Amino acid sequence: MARILLLYDSRGGLTERLADGVEAGIVAAGAECIRKRVDDAAPEALLECDGIVLGSPNWSGVTGKMKEWFDQSGDRWESGEVGGKVGGAFTAGYSRSGGNEATLLQLLHLLLAHGMVIVGLPWTDTMRRSGSYYGATAHGSVTEEDLAQAKVLGQRVAATALRLFG
Repeated sequence: MARILLLYDSRGGLTERLADGVEAGIVAAGAECIRKRVDDAAPEALLECDGIVLGSPNWSGVTGKMKEWFDQSGDRWESGEVGGKVGGAFTAGYSRSGGNEATLLQLLHLLLAHGMVIVGLPWTDTMRRSGSYYGATAHGSVTEEDLAQAKVLGQRVAATALRLFG
């Protein structure tokens, strides 16, 4: 069974609510979800999983806590121990045009820097209103469509990890 680390920071509750959808997708795909807030996880958690889904509120980019957490994972980056694992990302903010995709790209950059295989979302009509092929998003509030996209992201990361790692 693949193990997926669901690591997120949440300030106003939107990102945590999206994490619920990601977790539902991971479990639906038949993988184990290791859900942790960034305050409650150590970088060694990267070694205990086959994939990771990162979530951060959009604060004109990732939160300082998330960036600091990854700064502490430099040994894992340098050793290449995390390379080949599966990664995905999600974010939430209060404005649709407030930089959600920039935050997703920053999260994906952190995963790519560790040599991970990135999974995004395929285009859907829902993305005309919310979401991104870079990852799941929400703005203002978390809608049922947002939760559905988050679930698909969790399923896709987990299914890819299951294919790669059994």
